Amino acid sequence: MRTLKTGIIGIGNMGSVHAKTIISGDIDGMELAAVADLDQARRQWAKENLPETVQIYEDAHQMMDQEGLEAVIVAVPHYDHAPLSIAALKRNLHVMCEKPVAVTTKQAREMQEAADASKAIFAVMFNQRTSPLYMKAKALIDSGELGPMKRTSWIVTDWYRSQSYYDSGNWRATWAGEGGGVLLNQCPHNLDLWQWICGMPVRVSAFCQEGRWHDIEVEDDVTAYVEYENGATGTFITSTGDAPGTNRLEIVCDGGKLVAEKGSLTLYRLEMPESEFSATYKGGFGEPKHTVEELDVSGENPQHSGVLRAFTKAVLEGTPLTADGREGIRGLSLSNAMHLSSWLGRMVELPVDEALFEQELAKKVSQSKKKSGTSETLSVEGTY
Repeated sequence: MRTLKTGIIGIGNMGSVHAKTIISGDIDGMELAAVADLDQARRQWAKENLPETVQIYEDAHQMMDQEGLEAVIVAVPHYDHAPLSIAALKRNLHVMCEKPVAVTTKQAREMQEAADASKAIFAVMFNQRTSPLYMKAKALIDSGELGPMKRTSWIVTDWYRSQSYYDSGNWRATWAGEGGGVLLNQCPHNLDLWQWICGMPVRVSAFCQEGRWHDIEVEDDVTAYVEYENGATGTFITSTGDAPGTNRLEIVCDGGKLVAEKGSLTLYRLEMPESEFSATYKGGFGEPKHTVEELDVSGENPQHSGVLRAFTKAVLEGTPLTADGREGIRGLSLSNAMHLSSWLGRMVELPVDEALFEQELAKKVSQSKKKSGTSETLSVEGTY
C-alpha cells in the first residue's frame, strides 16, 4: 500500500504530538519520514523517541529537499507558518499547517495563491471541526429549519492562563513573537467554528484590552460585536483572565435557539416562528410556546488524528479535507478585524483592509519587547 511520506517542521508542543500519533500507526497511509527543528534539544528528543528511519534535520529547507518527501506538517510559531508553507508548496509538497494559518490575511492569501499555483494540497489543522456537537449545530443551521438567524453569542473565557505561562518564553504574548494574544493564540478554533456554523459577518467593532490581566503586551480580554448581511448581530467575548471560565455558544433564529455548553447541544424549538407570532398575537405579554430537546451529539471525535487522516486520504484518494487553506483565511479575517477595530477605535468592514492592518500591526511590532530575531529561531508551537 502506498504511504504518504511526511515531514514535520517544528517538534515542540504540537509537532511532537503529531510525530507520536503518526509513529503509533493511528494515521493509516501516513509515514513519518523526517523532522526538522532549530533547537538542538528537540532534535535530541527526536533521536531518542523516534524510529531510526526518521531523518532529523536542523534546517527545514534541507528537510523539504529530501528525496521522496511528499508532505509536511508545519508546527512552528505563527510568523513562520507563511514562509515555510509557501516554501513547501513551491516544492509541490502537500502542506498541513497548524492554526492560526498565519498572522495576517495577506500572508494567508499568499499561502493559498502558492497552493493554487502548485500541484499540492494546502490544509489547516482545525481539529474542532471533527466534534459531533459542532457538526450537528452546523448541519441544523445549514438546513434552514430554524429559519433566518437573528443573533449569535459566544462567551469563551475558559482559556485561563497564569503569568507563568506567559513567562515561559520571551516570544510569548509579544507582537513581534506571536502577532497577537488570545485571539491569535487560543481562539482560532472558536473563530473558525463561529464563521463555519454562522457564516461571516460584514462588519466588526471590538475592544481588545492589552495586558488587562497579565504583564503582557498583547490582548488578553476581548469583547466584539458583529453584524451580518441579513441584519443579524453577534457578540464574541473571550479572555485568559477569567476563573472559572465559561464556554457557551448561543444561536438565536426565527424558529428557535441552539445552545452549546459543557458538551451538550440544546434545541429550543418554537411552535411557530417568532416573526409570525409577533405579527399575529393579540394578547399583550405572551410569547411563543417552545419545546426543549437535548440533541444527540454522541459519536467519534477524532480531533487532530481525524484531520490528519482526512489530509492523508485527500492526497492519496482525492477525498475532502476537514478544512483547506481558504477556510483558514476566514477565521483569521475575524481576528484581524477585531484587532484593527480596537486599534482604530471604530467599526471596520469585512473583508479587512489588509494593507491598513499590516501597517497598524507593524507599529505594534516596532514597539514590541521582543525586538530581534524571528520566531523561526524557536521550535515550540505557539498555540494552546
